[in-house]
Amino acid sequence: MKRYLAASALCMIVAAAPALAQLALPSSVTPNPTGTAAKVSNPKKTPRAAAAFAPPGVETVVGRPLSLNGANGVLQLSGAADALKIDRLTLLGEVISDPTRQCRIDVGGDAPIEAKSVGRPDGLMRFSVVIPACPFEFDVLDGAALVPPQLQACIFQQADCQASPSGLWGAAGAALGAAEAKQIEQARARAETALAANYRALAARLNDPAKANDLARDQSRFTSDRQDICRDYARESTHGFCTSRLTEARAAFLKARFDELSPLAEKKPPSSRRKPKPPQ
Repeated sequence: MKRYLAASALCMIVAAAPALAQLALPSSVTPNPTGTAAKVSNPKKTPRAAAAFAPPGVETVVGRPLSLNGANGVLQLSGAADALKIDRLTLLGEVISDPTRQCRIDVGGDAPIEAKSVGRPDGLMRFSVVIPACPFEFDVLDGAALVPPQLQACIFQQADCQASPSGLWGAAGAALGAAEAKQIEQARARAETALAANYRALAARLNDPAKANDLARDQSRFTSDRQDICRDYARESTHGFCTSRLTEARAAFLKARFDELSPLAEKKPPSSRRKPKPPQ
């Protein structure tokens, strides 16, 4: 778990907007050197609208056994967005008393675990799971669930086991063949296009060189952060599932930040003139 992002809680780019809490996940825009301003040479040619984005629904993950990094554990969901449940959660970890040994823990036993909706703070549907020994949240991607990094592993004292749900839960890497790889490649291309459009639109709307530079640096970290996460996904080099889904997550995140900002053209100062009184 050490390679999962300690820096995935990203720097704040807008004082009036929430901090960038999504993964600093690849950038198609090279950041400006430190201390320089993001330049807009021709405002008329700068995209002002973000790409349309329809967040994946829970139907893309319900009933599908998901594996952490496409290889370990099981996360199986059932129900609908307003009544989502975890039917099975199995984590692979290490023995507390002997870290050289692996352990497997079935969280919750046979009882379903409620996954409560907390809205779409970063553009994707997010759910909170309250487990005394292992509370966590996850975002719904297309056929996957993304759990952000945790400060420490979950401790299951009675089982002498510690494990973490952090990372991308998705399709088994070994089960993704050439046909699936082609579909994933097409999905990634669409996500890359949306990511680039949303980045440019957000940077243009910030209208503040310092904040635009913060965004550019944050965006440049996306590639390395995504690589850190996806290098452990089973057979990632043959299908690119993890890379595709994290690119979708980043595009959705930038769209959410864009939507939080009012268009500059709409910010008109209040008029100081009094309306003339109608004739008597």
